[in-house]
Amino acid sequence: MVKIRLTRGGAKKRPFYHIIVTDSRNARDGRNIERLGYFNPVATGQEKRVEIDLERAKHWIGTGAQMTDKVADLYKQAAKAAAAQAPA
Repeated sequence: MVKIRLTRGGAKKRPFYHIIVTDSRNARDGRNIERLGYFNPVATGQEKRVEIDLERAKHWIGTGAQMTDKVADLYKQAAKAAAAQAPA
């Protein structure tokens, strides 16, 4: 099964996550199919907290990929932020 999930990077006590598409049997930080964006839980100031390529995420969901609970929440946040930035 193809999953859209987080893979951890960053330094000790400074986590940084990439949002990736991968086979569910691969290790957390193992091989991935495609990188869709990132999540920075310790973002401060003008740093972006979440960045996701929404079109590619929709493509993968359409082909049957399953999102983890955390990625689903981040996807909703990113979609809401993109809708707020779109010209009316």
